[in-house]
Amino acid sequence: MSDASQTDQLLIQRIRAGDADAWNELIARFEGRLLAFVQSRANSRAAAEDIVQETFIGFLTSLPNFDDRRSLESYLFSIAAHKLTDFLRREGRRPTVPLASGSTSGSWELPGSGRPASSIMRSGERRGIEETALAEAMRQQIDRWRGRGDWEKLKCIELLVVRGWANKDVATELDLSEQAVANHKFQFLAGLRTSVRKQALPEEIFPELYEDN
Repeated sequence: MSDASQTDQLLIQRIRAGDADAWNELIARFEGRLLAFVQSRANSRAAAEDIVQETFIGFLTSLPNFDDRRSLESYLFSIAAHKLTDFLRREGRRPTVPLASGSTSGSWELPGSGRPASSIMRSGERRGIEETALAEAMRQQIDRWRGRGDWEKLKCIELLVVRGWANKDVATELDLSEQAVANHKFQFLAGLRTSVRKQALPEEIFPELYEDN
């Protein structure tokens, strides 16, 4: 195993354990490259920032079932490519340049996956189902916390998800430790995964939730 792979595995283990510093390290390592990758194709800084944020949220959502043998970099760029494809589809645009950096082919390819653009575009048809499922899962999680009076957690998630604040800024605003903020985030995402799985959707909608079956 290469040193890079070992470093990635250790980083993922720390993130799974709720280490806020590890999460910040992940963002520091990949955010700039992901932004450059997305912005060059979306031609919008604001859209690129939103897509990269969605990429990191998607990574967190699938983290419990992430295969540690897989390249962390390729996985993040694969998620970003999917999010970018969905964005371009909503904008009514078609790809005119390759997604994979350095590729000279006319098709969109994900780094390390070899998956052609046509199959990625077909995955965009799942967008409506995904959004409905996630909205319902979020509603259930919020209702649970409201019912228990977990207002601190609700404030934390509002700042993280709705406003897009960093863990450190949320901790300062709510007078919490960064570890507490990270714990609330992971608990929220775990609740989303549970709620989505209970909806009994076809496995191809959220395959990352079933990889451990």
